Amino acid sequence: METEDMQTMNSTTNQLLTETYTSLCPIIIHYINRKINDYESARDMAQDVFLRLMEYKQILRKETVRSMAFFIAHNLVVDYLRRYYKKQEMSAYFYEYGVNITDDTESGVIANDLSAQENLKLLLLSPQRRTVYIMSRFQGKTAPEISEELCLSRRTIENHLLASRKEIREYIKSCI
Repeated sequence: METEDMQTMNSTTNQLLTETYTSLCPIIIHYINRKINDYESARDMAQDVFLRLMEYKQILRKETVRSMAFFIAHNLVVDYLRRYYKKQEMSAYFYEYGVNITDDTESGVIANDLSAQENLKLLLLSPQRRTVYIMSRFQGKTAPEISEELCLSRRTIENHLLASRKEIREYIKSCI
């Protein structure tokens, strides 16, 4: 008997989620887009709203599902904006002060943090890509020198350098 009740409850909850998604998704996308002014990110965040709603299946009720959806959307927007402005603040700081300040304690701390992040990501690269990156970045070797030393084509070395720099740059951007 309990199994039938659980199945009925799950079916009802799934139907509620489906109806809510159909009716609210465009409204939530519009709500998020007004706040962040990025339609594609708003669409992604709206999907996250409904994924998170699914985590609350056991407590969803028809009377509260709309307010829960907007509450989740609001929290996602706040998190997004917090990350966005923090990234903007750090980018502006590096742009304005990164080259000019060398003895400042704060810039030293930031440089150390970025270096630590670079080293963490470096450990996640493939062994060959890591070797090529280290030889270029820390040993100051050129692509032809690395190519000769590792017995690989120059083009392979350039591809490894390009890919590793891109991976590390994107990782550091995500940390900032």
